Amino acid sequence: MTFPLLSALFAMIAGLLHVYIFVLESVRWRHPSAWRKFGITSQEHADIIRPMAFNQGFYNLFLAAGVIVGLALSGTLVGYGMIVLALAIMVLAAVVLVVTNRTLWIAALVQGLPPLLALVTMLMAEP
Repeated sequence: MTFPLLSALFAMIAGLLHVYIFVLESVRWRHPSAWRKFGITSQEHADIIRPMAFNQGFYNLFLAAGVIVGLALSGTLVGYGMIVLALAIMVLAAVVLVVTNRTLWIAALVQGLPPLLALVTMLMAEP
C-alpha cells in the first residue's frame, strides 16, 4: 500500500507535534513556561498534575512513534496500518478534548487537524 506524499507530510507534522507535547508534559513540566501552556497558573497545581502530565506525555510520544515507525515502514501493510491507527487515535483524542471542555477548542484543533488532514488526503488518494 502506498502512502501519498501530502498525507505523509501531514502525518509527520502530527507526529512531531506529539513529540513536542511529550517534551512539555514529561521533560519540561517542572518549568513554569511548560505548564502555563496548559493553563496551569500555580506551582502547587502543577505539582498535583505532574504525575498525570508525565503519563500523558508518554502517551503522546507513543502515538508519535506509531506515525514515525509507520512512515519508516511505508509501502507495507503493517506500516500503513500503524499510521492509520495512530492518526485515528490522535483525531479521537482531539474530539474528546473539545467535548470535555469546549474552551479548549483551539488546542483540540492544533492536536487534531494535522492527523485528520493526513487521513482525509489518504482516503482521497485511494482508488
